[in-house]
Amino acid sequence: MPDVGNLSARRGGKSAAAFRTISEVANDLEVPQHVLRFWETKFSQVRPMKRGGGRRYYRPEDVDLLRSIRGLLYDDGYTIKGVQKLLREGGPKPMDTYDTPDLAPQTVASSPGQPAGITAEQRKELEAILGELEALRKLLDS
Repeated sequence: MPDVGNLSARRGGKSAAAFRTISEVANDLEVPQHVLRFWETKFSQVRPMKRGGGRRYYRPEDVDLLRSIRGLLYDDGYTIKGVQKLLREGGPKPMDTYDTPDLAPQTVASSPGQPAGITAEQRKELEAILGELEALRKLLDS
């Protein structure tokens, strides 16, 4: 069971059903506000309610969708086009709905937005090479 005190502290004391401002959502998802506005232009499923002066208010389902989009883009390495295709095909489950991390979708070489023909092992190898190159660059810069 989630720690209710921790949830209300994270959400600024609002209930789970409350609407959120763009700054609250940006803080919660740890992305800049301009990224949320950009995502609105790329993902038609994200439709915050707009009030006077164009202020955005995100419903809880908008926040869940944005959390899923963020996870797919930042954590799973999907491209914007890959996430758009996923959403068109019925969309990913919100990140909160997986019982265990093992049940969350794993990106594979043939997944939308992933380079074709690259296995998970090859990806790890490329990431290791990238790490070595970054370390070499630091040595050269110092």
